[in-house]
Amino acid sequence: MVTDPSALLKEHGLAVTAQRLAVLKALGGSPHITADTIAERVRAEIGTISRQAVYNVLGALSEKGLIRRIQPAGQPALYEDRVGDNHHHLVCRRCAKTVDIDCAVGDTPCLTAAHDHGFVIDEAEVLYWGICPDCRDS
Repeated sequence: MVTDPSALLKEHGLAVTAQRLAVLKALGGSPHITADTIAERVRAEIGTISRQAVYNVLGALSEKGLIRRIQPAGQPALYEDRVGDNHHHLVCRRCAKTVDIDCAVGDTPCLTAAHDHGFVIDEAEVLYWGICPDCRDS
């Protein structure tokens, strides 16, 4: 979670702009949101901003590792500010609700590649699919 957005941007070599600050604020406390939702929140915060400007900010923040972009199959990309812990996600097949899942612990052979093809592997992305309690009960 972002505590001092201005300092965080400076620390990663990014200029502190109203757009970047508003995007970070929009992400705060609302994991797994789309660029469209972020754009709506940013517009409410600072006024006019183009969709492309929002995507540009999200791209810059993702590239610097300040936010994380995930894209479940068949769904729009989701953004979150929980980074650096290599957590995974669980997505409801019916309503697309997405929640964080901490990394598996213990014997997890599925997270160790059978062959690394010369790569130095530093992250595993696992996406679990299922039916959430709300959808299951309805």
